[in-house]
Amino acid sequence: MALGESGSINIGVIGGGQLARMMVPPAIHLGLRISVLAEAEGSSAARAADMVGDYRDPETVYAFADTVDVVTFDHEHVPGEILRELERRGKAVHPRPDALQYAQDKILMREKLGELGVPVPDWAAVSDETELQAFIDAHGGRGVVKTARGGYDGKGVRVVSSAAEVRDWFATLAEDGRGGRLLVEELVDFVRELSQLVARRPSGEIRTWPVVETIQADGVCAEVLAPAPVQNPENLDVAAGIGVTVAEGVQVTGVLAVEMFETRDGRVLVNELAMRPHNSGHFSIEGSVTSQFEQHLRAVADLPLGDTAMTAPAAVMVNVLGGPAEGPMPMRYAQVLAAHPGAKVHSYDKQPRPGRKVGHVTVTGDELESVLAEARAAAAMFD
Repeated sequence: MALGESGSINIGVIGGGQLARMMVPPAIHLGLRISVLAEAEGSSAARAADMVGDYRDPETVYAFADTVDVVTFDHEHVPGEILRELERRGKAVHPRPDALQYAQDKILMREKLGELGVPVPDWAAVSDETELQAFIDAHGGRGVVKTARGGYDGKGVRVVSSAAEVRDWFATLAEDGRGGRLLVEELVDFVRELSQLVARRPSGEIRTWPVVETIQADGVCAEVLAPAPVQNPENLDVAAGIGVTVAEGVQVTGVLAVEMFETRDGRVLVNELAMRPHNSGHFSIEGSVTSQFEQHLRAVADLPLGDTAMTAPAAVMVNVLGGPAEGPMPMRYAQVLAAHPGAKVHSYDKQPRPGRKVGHVTVTGDELESVLAEARAAAAMFD
């Protein structure tokens, strides 16, 4: 990899959200240079934003890439053809577009996971209401329909009992002129959700964090318990193995999050993939020897990976979600820090709105129940 003029590697992050923001401190500590292509002025990572522009515009991305040594991401939405052109021009892109496509397109993801022998919910790619209704009827009268591309945090996902409930999505696909399909899956009867974070560098070195339990609210991750409380020890081993299988199978570079269901009948099924730092790994800033953000930078720069051991027996992250429909969100830092001196508060410097992730709180300690209670209490003070 080419080095920047200062002798350090210059990592370019496409996307100016909170994930890019949280990469900045470890980049400084590692002696790496970091640049951000932000979507708009005033983004969460504005302090590191060297460019503002549209990540869907080829010339904007090419101009940004010319200023850095390696390109990585705050999100998965950069068109694959742009990234492949960067590789043709000799630019290092991590994760590579051939891996990233499986996080960008849910149908491709399901197909690839099938090739790898990874357990997933029963699914189908459907082109019209007739195909969708047939799947729904064959699966107890309900199904989970997802847009193949672009959905996250509950967006682009509907639980339906009739194909007519996504007629607008089929209409949008038809209007696009390129055709397209929706993904439909069985409605999984699960007892909890798990996430396995894996980091892999181009040379093949892999590190994993402990499997965590994630708790959702209205389709958005609200809490993360690390490590996941032991209910079925074998399932935690299965989840860890799935993470490594996927990372190696798609040849990912950087951090990979594999989100899974633990079902009522004892199975572990893969739900989603994310190929960048992930909400389920925010606990690692304080809860791990090496955070997911530092590890992602190490991985994309092909530097030796760090220790992922827990710094305490338990760590809990609680997202600060929401804000009023109008006006600023009350950010009572002094009160929170006084009442909860063991809590670590992270602000994303984002405009608040109902349901939006505007920050998180992490607490570590010896006993999960007390750690969870303190993290919840600290986060609740921002309401």
